[in-house]
Amino acid sequence: MSRTPIHITPLAERDLSACAHIMSSSLPWTRYQITEAAAQRMWWDALATAANVVVARLDGQTVGFAWYIERGGFGLGGYLKLLGVQATTRGRGVGAALLDHVEWWAMEQGQRDLFLLVSDFNLAAQAFYQTRGYVQLGEIPDFVVPGITELIFRKCLVSDQQDRGEE
Repeated sequence: MSRTPIHITPLAERDLSACAHIMSSSLPWTRYQITEAAAQRMWWDALATAANVVVARLDGQTVGFAWYIERGGFGLGGYLKLLGVQATTRGRGVGAALLDHVEWWAMEQGQRDLFLLVSDFNLAAQAFYQTRGYVQLGEIPDFVVPGITELIFRKCLVSDQQDRGEE
């Protein structure tokens, strides 16, 4: 059985509604009560400011997104601000393809590390990132919403040997 290829491409106007829908219907954003209208405004702002956002498309349909901020991780590493995948396409490699792209992007920009936050209740996301080599470093209670703790994750993108040119 052949798989439909996942295409990763920069955010475009045609993707905005799908990205807003993914956010307004998925954890963690449903827990944060993000409405589709609020998400739509955020995605329009992302497009207008040329934010580093890519989307995943399957069969021409937008099924996921990743928003990357260069040096957004404490000013020293890259920061994955958002990663979301449409519920009906989870388990088909969309999240992995988006994360692979962001990691490649960060390394191309000379970033040694990639940081991200995961909500304490989002166990599926925690497991996903851990299987991809991310390690929890700490936590920030009440950061986004009172009563919810954000967990800080980091992945070293470049080993010490690679950094010294000893591959």
